[in-house]
Amino acid sequence: MDQLLVALDVETGRRALDLADTLADLAGGFKIGSRLFTLEGPPLVRALVDRGARVFLDLKFHDIPNTVAQAVDAAVQTGAWMVDVHASGGTAMMQAAVRAGREAADRLGRAAPVIVGITVLTSMDEDALRETGIDRPLLDQVVTLARMAKAAGLQGVVASPHETASIRAACGPGLTIVTPGIRGASAGGATHDQVRTMGPADAVRAGASYIVVGRPIIAAPDPRAAAAAIVEELRGEVQP
Repeated sequence: MDQLLVALDVETGRRALDLADTLADLAGGFKIGSRLFTLEGPPLVRALVDRGARVFLDLKFHDIPNTVAQAVDAAVQTGAWMVDVHASGGTAMMQAAVRAGREAADRLGRAAPVIVGITVLTSMDEDALRETGIDRPLLDQVVTLARMAKAAGLQGVVASPHETASIRAACGPGLTIVTPGIRGASAGGATHDQVRTMGPADAVRAGASYIVVGRPIIAAPDPRAAAAAIVEELRGEVQP
């Protein structure tokens, strides 16, 4: 299922590769986050790419434009298919990321990465946003950042499924929307540190291009069965 991205939030590269092999025909790609990348580094990304997997390198780059550009260039060298940056880093930073991705891809003779901008983390609510000094409705902040990302040339954004309809209305159907915070129904009910969550099929109906699912799959007694249940729900074979 192309829309299902499995978050390999595990403790070792060996475990990540085993999961990727188990789920290869069910997942549209695999997300590697800060913990696993810090432990295992670029060789793990390359190992997954060598297996034919699409890798979403979820390192949430947020720095001065030149530093982010260098990081994106390095990400392209690993073979990453998708890379994310914080949209709150500003237009110049996002534009630098896009240029770096395109130039690195041209230099290496491969497809440019999909670069997406993080809007507001799904662990945050209105109160948490205000603590950062942003005194406006969370939805307004998400849509503003999505518009900025699109204008800067990013192909998509990362946002809670609760904001996808508003992003679609503001940015049109062509923008890729990646939605973490998938819980409930076939994805399991515990929200853990996520506060803005939704079930898999509901998220896609709301406008998500890709859904990211981690613990409901990788922590399940049978990860393959858990992933298969989500795929069935997304295909409409099981009602959410």
